[in-house]
This record gives sequence, structure tokens and C-alpha cells, in this order.
Amino acid sequence: MNFPLPDTADALKGMIGREVSSLRAAVRRTSEGPGDGPGGTALASPLQSLSVLPPKAETDGISPCLCSTHDPDGSGVCTVLPAIPGSAVLLEPVSDEAGVVLDFRIVAGNRVRSADWLEAPDRQVGQRFLEARPGAAHSGLLAALTEVADSGRPLDGRVVDYTEQRLGRIHRAPLLYSAARCGEQVLATWRPVGSPADVLTIDAQYLASMGWGNWDLLSGTVTWSEGLTRIFHADVRMPWSLEQLCDALLADDLTAFSEFLSSVLAGEEPAWTRIRFLVLGEVRTLDLLGRPVAGTDGRPWAINLVARDLTPQIRSRRRLAETERESDRLRRQTEAERQVADALREALLPTYSEALAAVGLTVAASYRPAEPDSAVGGDWYKCRLLPDGRVLVAIGDASGHGLDAVARMAQQRHALAGLAQTGASAGEITTWLNELVCSDPAGQTATVVAGHIDRDKILHWACAGHPAPLLLRDGGAEPLGAEVRGPLLGALPGYAYETTSTPLRPGDLLVLYTDGMVERRDEDLAVGIDRLTQAVTSSSTREPQALIDALVADLELAGHGDDACVLAIRVD
Repeated sequence: MNFPLPDTADALKGMIGREVSSLRAAVRRTSEGPGDGPGGTALASPLQSLSVLPPKAETDGISPCLCSTHDPDGSGVCTVLPAIPGSAVLLEPVSDEAGVVLDFRIVAGNRVRSADWLEAPDRQVGQRFLEARPGAAHSGLLAALTEVADSGRPLDGRVVDYTEQRLGRIHRAPLLYSAARCGEQVLATWRPVGSPADVLTIDAQYLASMGWGNWDLLSGTVTWSEGLTRIFHADVRMPWSLEQLCDALLADDLTAFSEFLSSVLAGEEPAWTRIRFLVLGEVRTLDLLGRPVAGTDGRPWAINLVARDLTPQIRSRRRLAETERESDRLRRQTEAERQVADALREALLPTYSEALAAVGLTVAASYRPAEPDSAVGGDWYKCRLLPDGRVLVAIGDASGHGLDAVARMAQQRHALAGLAQTGASAGEITTWLNELVCSDPAGQTATVVAGHIDRDKILHWACAGHPAPLLLRDGGAEPLGAEVRGPLLGALPGYAYETTSTPLRPGDLLVLYTDGMVERRDEDLAVGIDRLTQAVTSSSTREPQALIDALVADLELAGHGDDACVLAIRVD
């Protein structure tokens, strides 16, 4: 092939057509020239038609024939049975008085056995068909042959799962049957659907996503394996020509396929390439391995191609790459949120200044998010010295997690700090905070304990759906009793919260906490409060930071499923 590579599909198909025409013309010239055989006859050509030789008048080894069409001159349907490559019998219908076909009689047969355990048809001449093939009735084969005899419509490629019991053993063979009416008789042929090796080969093609095909350039015959028809979603009886493969090429792969095909047609082997085809709207990527099949003149008379479908692997790699990109995006987003949360934590939950120590209070706090990747959540606390000499004390829980909860927490915390500047009571501050939460269009709720410690070391506090603080005094801890425990913030607009006053003594230790320290699934909240109370009581230290460290290290308290916040205040 000395012409340039085509740059369009039509040009590529034209190149294939010219090569095939050239090949066929060369073979014809060879077959039409003077022969070297006896008598000057021409040598056989692959394009010459086969001739049907007349049967010999006498042939050794032919089984007895009961065929009614067997003429005295030796002609008849039965005479061609030995030429059929599969098992073949000529059947004569056996009918009742009403003309209903009940069975068939085998009047002729060839010697091809379709299975090792089945007798050759020629050995069953003269037998009833159900006698020779007892499994024909329940397999539906007898009914199918009867339909051929009655209607005259041929049976074309019917798969019969033939089962038969012989010598105490059950045998099975999938057989492919074809049949046609010959006068008043029926000619039936059959062959195995596939040997175990054939079945394993089909399975291997399926598992490896492989297939192969043969293109006979002289006759134009195309043969495909099961695997190749599966890859191209084609009918095994209608495999694609080389021209049809060209039509399915992606435009970007035209040059690569032209080079590949040119190499094969030029006799180079093996040739390999990776090509994409458009099959039923889906791009399929194949590795192709090509090999020419040379004729007697050394030119490729046929082409063998082996294809491996890489589409599933490429699709998996694409999904993996998309997953990795999405995971990377989520990692970057999580890292950005973490940085924001870290900044918020430093801004919203600061360490305490020496101002609190100056008024006789030692304070420590701890915050643990429920989600390990989060730096802050909806829980919050506040403890700071007010301009009028009071110390603002508060702890709360905005519902939810993540940055949405952080935003609500920040709003409530800053609002409380602003309201505390008014000098209002704890009940009034909590009432105003409730109105703020009720006005939130998101409709979320929150809990809070808010109040202040005055110069006389009296705790004035109000509760909105939050666990009461624990008071550790004289070696024992117990929850503070509120006169009225109000509802959740945001649950009841217009509700007026009341203030409870609790005098504190030197050495007293207040422990304020969120429900993440005491709430457990399928457990009453009171049980968790008792557990925390016992832990505070049994602690060997009265230092606020040491006490909080001990509570956090307690395995019975550490297994929380929610954000947890603890604030400890000791009166010095």
C-alpha cells in the first residue's frame, strides 16, 4: 500500500475497498492462468465454487435406509445426509386415524454423534423417534418437529436442553436443532450448542472483556466471537464489516485506525493500537491487536483482530478521579471551615484575664465539639467583669452543629453581653434574649443559664431550659434549685423569666455545663446529672482547671454524642 493515509472515514473505506478489489483480482488471475496439474487443468482457487459430486452407486458402510424418496438410481434426500457436518435424520410422521402426528419413525440418518453418550443416528434407523430420543417429549422437541410436519414452516436454530436417563445415570446436552419438511417427511439436524471448552471460552471473554473476529477479504465473510458481539452490542449473525467499523470511529482516532489497518493489510504482525468507537451513543475504548492471515501468494487473504474493552476500567478511573476531586474539594472546604471555626473560638471563647482574680474568683473552662473536625459548635459560655463591678456568668447551647450553630451561638452570646451592660436582672436579660431567639426566622431553639455574681458574692441567675449549675460545698455537690425553671429560648414568645438568688461562700465551687456532659441516648437526663454530680463530689481537687481536666478524662463522662462545655468558678 503506497497511497497516503486517508483523513476521512469515507476515504478509509475507499482504501479498504481498493485493497480488497486488488487482492481478489490477483487471485482470479492466478486461478484463470494455465495450471501445473495433470492435463493442464487450473489449480484450485479459493473463489471457485464447490461442485456437488454425484453419489456412488454403491458405498461401503452406508446404513440401511427406509427412505421412501430413495430412488433406484441412488438419488434421494438420504444420500446427502453424510455430507451434513452435524447429526441428521430423516423422519417419517406416525399419525393416528385422525391424522394427528403422535411420533416419528427414523428412516435415515448419518454417523455424526452430537454427544459421547448419544448413539449415532444411523444406528437408530427403523426406531420410533421417542424410542431413540426419549427426552424429546418433555423438552418440547417432539412438539416442535410436529409443528414442522403440520405447517411446513422450518425450525431454525432452536436450543433444546436435552436430558435423558441411560444406564441409571442422567445425561444432559444443550443441542441446537433445525428442521424442514421434505415432501411428507421431515429433515432434522442438530449440533451441540457448545462444548465445555466453548462455554469456558465465552466465560473467559466475558470476564476479560475480550473478543475476536475474522474478516475474510476474498469471500467477504465476517465471523465474530460472542465477546466481540457483546462489546459492540451487535447480533452474532450480523457482525460488522471493516467499513462499518470505520463508520463507528471517533474522528480523532481516524488516523490511528488507518495506520493500524494499513499495517495489518501490509502483512506486518502483530499490529497494536488503542481506538475509540461510538456504540449506541456510548464511547467505548478498545485495545486492538491485529494479525494478517496470508494466502498462498503471501498476501493477507483475511484479517484476525483481538479486542479488549477498556471502557469499564476507564469509566472506573473517571469516577475515581471525580471522587478524588470531590474529596479534595471537601477537604479544602473543611479546612477553610476549621480555620474560620478556630478564629471564632479564639474570638468567642477567650481565656480569662486577671480582672476576675482581682474580685476573688478563679475561673476555668473547657469546650469539646461533638464532631472531631469542628473547632467550635453551638455550645458557649461567658464569664467577664462588668463595668459596675458585677461578674457576668452564663452558659448556653444553640441547637445544631457546624457553622450554622456557630452563627446562632455568636448572636446569642453577643446579645447577652450587650444586654448585661444595662444593669438589668438575670430574669430580664433572659426574657429579652428569648424575644431575640423567637424572632429568628430559622425557628431554632436554645438553652441558657444567665446571671451575675455581685460584690457580696451572691449569684443571681435565671434558667431557660438548661441544666441547673452544680454547687460543690463542704465536700458535697448538688444542683442548685431554681424557683422557676423557664422554657427553652425561642419556644414561648412573651414569657417572663424569673431570677433566683444563691449566696456563695469562700471555697464554694460552681460548675456550669451543657447537656453534652450528661445527656445519653436511651437514658433519663436525671441519671446523667447524678453521674456528673458524683464525679464532682468524688474529685480530689478543688482547683477549677484540675477539676475540669478530671471530668474530661472520666471515661463515663467522655463518651458524649453532642457538644460539651464546662465552666468552673471558685470563690476565693
